[in-house]
Amino acid sequence: MEPMDIVGKSKEDASLPKATMTKIIKEMLPPDVRVARDAQDLLIECCVEFINLISSESNEVCNREDKRTIAPEHVLKALEVLGFGKYIEEVYAAYEQHKIETLDSLKDGKWSNGAEMTEEEAVAEQQRMFAEARARMNGGAVAPKQPDPDPSLES
Repeated sequence: MEPMDIVGKSKEDASLPKATMTKIIKEMLPPDVRVARDAQDLLIECCVEFINLISSESNEVCNREDKRTIAPEHVLKALEVLGFGKYIEEVYAAYEQHKIETLDSLKDGKWSNGAEMTEEEAVAEQQRMFAEARARMNGGAVAPKQPDPDPSLES
């Protein structure tokens, strides 16, 4: 029987994006060093196995604490348990940097449309989107978005 991962695929099905991994490998080496394709494939497989190892141990740590969601502290504890304690400080610093970059992206509007909406505008937009989705599901035509009336023109 093949070992299975969380989503039900065999470990052989799990992989990392080859182009991204190749870029990471090349960035870590001096420019005059070449890496054979077989060596790149082996490095990628090692990374996948390392992720599986850390994930599995993180899950064990999480289970020992009677938690259902693996948190960053579980991953850090897993690194320690597996003998990678000397990397914890660097991993934690990378995690903190990631949090900062993610918050900056949210503040810069990367995840939003850049315009603030009032609650009423948001509800109206949501209703319009629901109506469009219902029309598509029912095979009907979608009515074009009506421009919002200018409140200053009302008397």
